Amino acid sequence: MPPHATLETPRQLPSGRRRGRWLGRALLFAACALLMDAFLGDRGLVGLVRARTEYCELTAGLARLTMENAGLREQARRLQQDPAMIEQIARQDLGLIRPGEILVVVKDLK
Repeated sequence: MPPHATLETPRQLPSGRRRGRWLGRALLFAACALLMDAFLGDRGLVGLVRARTEYCELTAGLARLTMENAGLREQARRLQQDPAMIEQIARQDLGLIRPGEILVVVKDLK
């Protein structure tokens, strides 16, 4: 070997510096894991957006059902109190006619 080329042995760090590097890497890993959980976990940012979307959908569904319920209540009230409504339903659904009326059935020729 030439005199100017020397083999260097890897420097050994004092045990305190080695421990410090290991601790720093462990803390960095833990911080990354916590950030990933904050964004992607069940209660993270993605979960929050998903929950808000579901909340809006459920709120819209509830409003639709509330309106439908009000319409059904009105129809039930009219069926109990309005004889004209009862007659209309009997004519449409049951095909009933009054005495003296003539039923004419028109068939489509298609």
